[in-house]
Amino acid sequence: MIDQKLLEILACPIDKQPLEDHGDYLVNPRLNKAYPVQDGIPVLLVEEAQDWPVK
Repeated sequence: MIDQKLLEILACPIDKQPLEDHGDYLVNPRLNKAYPVQDGIPVLLVEEAQDWPVK
């Protein structure tokens, strides 16, 4: 889980909109993209994004 204050300032690197916390991923539901959270650190790199839902 990402700290709520941190989540409020994080944004999708593609459309600059808010992300949703889904445990191991931060998700942009508008683009159906998921960014991994590794060891509690969000990896907000476009090349690391996966299609949501992650299989």
